Amino acid sequence: MQTMPLTTLGHFVGGRAVEGATGRFGEVFDPATGEKARRVAFAGAAEVDAAVRAAREAFGGWSETPPLRRATVLFRFRELLLRDLDRIAALITAEHGKTLADARGEVQRGLEVVEFACGIPHLLKGDVTENVARDVDSTAVRQPLGVCAGITPFNFPAMVPMWMFPVALACGNTFVLKPSEKDPSPALAVAELLREAGLPDGVFNVVNGDREAVQALLEHPGIAAISFVGSTPVAEHVYRTGTQNGKRVQALGGAKNHLVVMPDADLDQAVDALMGAAFGSAGERCMAISVAVAVGDATADAVVERLRERVRELRVGPGTAAGVEMGPLVTGEHCAKVRSYVDLGVTEGADLVVDGRTARGDGWGDGFFLGGSVFDRVTPEMRIYHDEIFGPVLGIVRVPTVEDALRLCNEHPFGNGVAIFTRDGGTARTFAHRVQVGMVGINVPIPVPMAFHSFGGWKRSLFGDHAIHGAEGVRFYTHLKTITARWPETRSGPEFTFPTTT
Repeated sequence: MQTMPLTTLGHFVGGRAVEGATGRFGEVFDPATGEKARRVAFAGAAEVDAAVRAAREAFGGWSETPPLRRATVLFRFRELLLRDLDRIAALITAEHGKTLADARGEVQRGLEVVEFACGIPHLLKGDVTENVARDVDSTAVRQPLGVCAGITPFNFPAMVPMWMFPVALACGNTFVLKPSEKDPSPALAVAELLREAGLPDGVFNVVNGDREAVQALLEHPGIAAISFVGSTPVAEHVYRTGTQNGKRVQALGGAKNHLVVMPDADLDQAVDALMGAAFGSAGERCMAISVAVAVGDATADAVVERLRERVRELRVGPGTAAGVEMGPLVTGEHCAKVRSYVDLGVTEGADLVVDGRTARGDGWGDGFFLGGSVFDRVTPEMRIYHDEIFGPVLGIVRVPTVEDALRLCNEHPFGNGVAIFTRDGGTARTFAHRVQVGMVGINVPIPVPMAFHSFGGWKRSLFGDHAIHGAEGVRFYTHLKTITARWPETRSGPEFTFPTTT
């Protein structure tokens, strides 16, 4: 039987699709079957430069476009996203593996940032103070930076780019996106929708690629700002390299999110939360709960007993299949890495309550599937506690008091998200006030802020001064300019002292 050639995905530069020119390509898999689905061109420095040049040429006209007109384009883009939501969700499922329902939710959460950005005429309103001194007025305005770039991960190929570019474009910047090479199709689909919405050529560009493309973006003198979401080692590299090259950088890194279960919690509610937060999207979320902190042995025993059967009965299969709760992992390489962490947990002495390595399911074939795994009696010295596994592996740590739970969260080097389940308002308030983590949920397992708030962690989960989207996003993608103006009626003569209000 003759094998059909794979479809090749290129780039999107200057308002049109362009082929790759380096001769380097990556393979894109269907995670549900393990088969190569298409290949994607990898950009080199010259192709990155072409995208940046297109963005720079478009910046003058776009930055001078009134904010209301920019918002009009984004309103049209929103309508097109709604029209094509199912198509984009299907692309996500085909290349990432998550269930269709989860993929639709991803697009919806990205769309909410677009809706926030549509309010840019209000968000860019400056401040004016009359008579800061006699006949002197002071005005503060925010102006765009120039060409901005986004480097985004595989786990949310539509949502995370939409955390970045809608706000950047609304503020008057132009944009170059480097999506994950593992699932590049959603980004290219979004580029086509922006063109259909009336976005001028060159304002939004997509270059696919690997480390070479990333490095070219970090070093390019024509880029003013870089937004990144990914692992902590890469986030730190992006931040250091970008800032050394004079760029503004926000780099969101890894996570090890804890969910604290108090003795007074509704345990059924807490276990429901753990099931979705630990195993949704196969645990490939930076806001996934990967550690359950049970306060008291009785609480831990009850949680383990409830989880044992629930995780064993987890419906795992292709993301397009009806009733599936968890799809495959994104690649065979990543699947093997997660499996190796389960091996490691056994070696380290944790109690493997549910072994996802031995799970089998209908339609698995040669896909990149694992069942859910649960470890009990995990300790902070273990790597399965310390490392970000990024897969369907939940560890349970037993502590005697809420103070010990709080200390555990605060001593971890990551500080992305945390949750506490309790019926006691005082306990919840004290925990939320004292925990050293950027996003806190109270009886909410995945506390991802809405688009009009900002997303970002603490410690080694965020490098840079600005969180992403919301008001922080507007600040990140703009310069503050303060204008002091005098229109005196009479000449006052030279002033040699430092200006004051007297």
